[in-house]
Amino acid sequence: MSRAKSLVFGLIVGGAVSASVALLTTPSSGRELRNRVKDQSVDLRELFYHLKEDGLRLKNQLTETSKESAVLIKDLTQDIKQSVEDWKQTVEPHQENIHTYLEQIESSLKDLEEKVKKQNQETT
Repeated sequence: MSRAKSLVFGLIVGGAVSASVALLTTPSSGRELRNRVKDQSVDLRELFYHLKEDGLRLKNQLTETSKESAVLIKDLTQDIKQSVEDWKQTVEPHQENIHTYLEQIESSLKDLEEKVKKQNQETT
């Protein structure tokens, strides 16, 4: 935030210096010069006021956005945790079935191997 303050301060000081130089180097009467300086000082005050207001609005917007983001991230994290839990509950019964089927297949393969061995022994 200090960089932004430095930039704004630099712009303001640069603008004021350039306006003063322009006024002082322009040929005009003292009264005209005073009126222009007065007008420019009013313009600069208005500019400062608007910059201040814009800065405060930006600060408030950033604060509000960061709060909303924190809430959204918290909600998203909870949703993801719930989804993972639901998935685990859905998959768990199927895992047991798959394990049972694999055991049955393994048993069938052993039986088949034994039958093939017996046939080979009978033919030899």
